[in-house]
Amino acid sequence: MEMWLLGGMVVIAVTMIAYALMPGKHDEDQTVQRRTAGLGKDQDPREIQAKARKSAASNSVFAKAAPLLSRPVMPKNAKEQSTLRGKLASAGLRMESASSLFLASKMLGAAAGGIVGAMLAISGDKEMLTVVGQTLFGAGLGFMLPNMWLSVSIGKRKEAIRNGLPDALDLMVIAVESGLGLDAALLRVSDEMRSVYPALAEEFQIATIETQMGVRRAEALGKMADRTAVTEMKALVATITQSEKLGTSVAKALRTQSDSLRTKRRQRAEERAQKTAVKLLLPLILFIFPTIFIVLAGPAAIQLMETFGAGSPVMGN
Repeated sequence: MEMWLLGGMVVIAVTMIAYALMPGKHDEDQTVQRRTAGLGKDQDPREIQAKARKSAASNSVFAKAAPLLSRPVMPKNAKEQSTLRGKLASAGLRMESASSLFLASKMLGAAAGGIVGAMLAISGDKEMLTVVGQTLFGAGLGFMLPNMWLSVSIGKRKEAIRNGLPDALDLMVIAVESGLGLDAALLRVSDEMRSVYPALAEEFQIATIETQMGVRRAEALGKMADRTAVTEMKALVATITQSEKLGTSVAKALRTQSDSLRTKRRQRAEERAQKTAVKLLLPLILFIFPTIFIVLAGPAAIQLMETFGAGSPVMGN
């Protein structure tokens, strides 16, 4: 009887485990949704949709408050506004409200930094002058943080465009030599390199769209060079413009420019490799050498101290 009971419990347990592991209709629907959205196995599409809704709600609130927050620091003349839009475009921010959002983030950063500085000063029982000073320092630091972020973003984007130019020019040479025009080659290269160098592909696509809208090719390429603020891009635009004016082969000019850019990229990599030894000196001196010195000379120093400590009474006697 006990064996039958034990066998029945085992069968029930195995059945329940198999039923739990069987994919149900809901699991199949979630699997289809994950595959459609390009998500991983452990990612729930409902959680991602909820996070997206929360992010969209917070962004909409910030976007509505941005014009009011950015009004005190908004540039007054058109030249300063154009300079700000140019910097934001160099970082890849081209939306119409990018300027107001950026300036609003500066105001929010100043307010948050001032509050943090005041709270730290008050909690430490500082004098009133010190509280005011720390509040102003925190506000100034928070006000400058978006500028630092913008500079870093511009530098990363310029580096990505600079690294992708040789490969893009190789594809452009192949496209031009196969019979495509320069505009079609730019569009084809932007489509092919969108997943590898998205920033460069975006710039090529914008230049192609401007050309299709009636802007002269030289002007569209010049705007692209100004937006990217990359020296190699400006040299490429100048080469293409001169080649079209003089009637020489664009493919040969692009091939020459590609070889030159690839050589510069290799030289930059070698330069960074040479700088590695110099950059390692500071952590070596501050962290590694003292530890090695303690490990090697520590036991000998302890033994000498014990020896002199034990011999001092004898010498006194």
